[in-house]
Amino acid sequence: MTVIGTPLTPHATRVLLLGSGELGKEVAIELMRLGVEVIAADRYPGAPAMHVAHDFRVLDMLDAAALREVIAEVRPHLIVPEIEALATEVLLEVEAAGQATVTPTARATRLTMDREGIRRLAAEDLGLPTSPYLFVDSREGLEQAVAHLGTPCVVKPVMSSSGKGQSVVRDPADAAAAWEYAAAGARAAGGRLIVEAFVDFDYEITQLTVRHAGGTTFLAPVGHTQEDGDYRESWQPHPMSDAALARAREVAGAVTDALGGYGVFGVELFVRGDEVLFNEVSPRPHDTGLVTLASQRLSEFALHARAILGIALPDEVEAAPAASCAVLAEGSGVPVIAGVDAALAVPESDVRLFGKPRVEGRRRIAATVARGANVDQARERARAAAAALDVTLS
Repeated sequence: MTVIGTPLTPHATRVLLLGSGELGKEVAIELMRLGVEVIAADRYPGAPAMHVAHDFRVLDMLDAAALREVIAEVRPHLIVPEIEALATEVLLEVEAAGQATVTPTARATRLTMDREGIRRLAAEDLGLPTSPYLFVDSREGLEQAVAHLGTPCVVKPVMSSSGKGQSVVRDPADAAAAWEYAAAGARAAGGRLIVEAFVDFDYEITQLTVRHAGGTTFLAPVGHTQEDGDYRESWQPHPMSDAALARAREVAGAVTDALGGYGVFGVELFVRGDEVLFNEVSPRPHDTGLVTLASQRLSEFALHARAILGIALPDEVEAAPAASCAVLAEGSGVPVIAGVDAALAVPESDVRLFGKPRVEGRRRIAATVARGANVDQARERARAAAAALDVTLS
């Protein structure tokens, strides 16, 4: 039996959210709908989830001492990591001491915070098919890996998010530039990179997988497009052969079972015919899963909230044809967004303005979602709604 106290009382069920971006904001909202007290933490003030949480903390979450101090002060029942850049050794300590439950587990958070841990788990421990890869620690090592794997190949920091530091090397002469770009985009992982041979796949999907008290639920596959390693559009359900869908769920099930714990996992897969290759996994709601705000009665965020609270979920979650489209701003300043009325006038559309306090460079600041009679119509509507938004930086 799941028992939830009343927020802001001694009986409250408290969640400490580590990472307070747009995905964390949706998780916070769903937790609060279930009567959970939410404390949102991030490295900067005014992060999106802080706008809706009961309380917030600003800290460098890679600073082990600072993270220990906040956990001791807040005394959460659940710690919900929403980003990769964390002092995961603290989460391991807290979990081992029984101070709080880390979702899905502290081990899963540690393994997936860098691409090396999860790639070795999937390819070497579980024997799942992946693209050929090498890890390197120097510019010379990168040049050797490019020569060995051939071009084109993909270069990524072992720890980064939203495509930061990721590039495609199409000529061996580009390796030096890829090294510098990766170093600039990495988060707390030194100079270590993964170099992946380019996979000639038909399409890529996110297999959203929910581990919960009643078992494992696989959501309808999410198709998506990326640019510079970051999501731009997603849609659900993506058409797949029965054999490919079964294999996708087999791969996703193997990885998430190995990681353990409860919650939503975003398992990224390459599909070529009926062959499925593992790419990456996030032990939390996935940005491509924003489409579930329109496609499903219970979005990935609602499912995540329920799962981490120990609530059993249905074996199947139906998905209506829907799509999402990211809205970006580029430059320096505070976002101001016009045309919201025009965007919402697009049939079956909705808008999520994230409320990010500032843009420096290029940053995702909103997303549109839409339903349609089919996926193609939904994508057209989501794009139209996004195009109606006029973003300026002040």
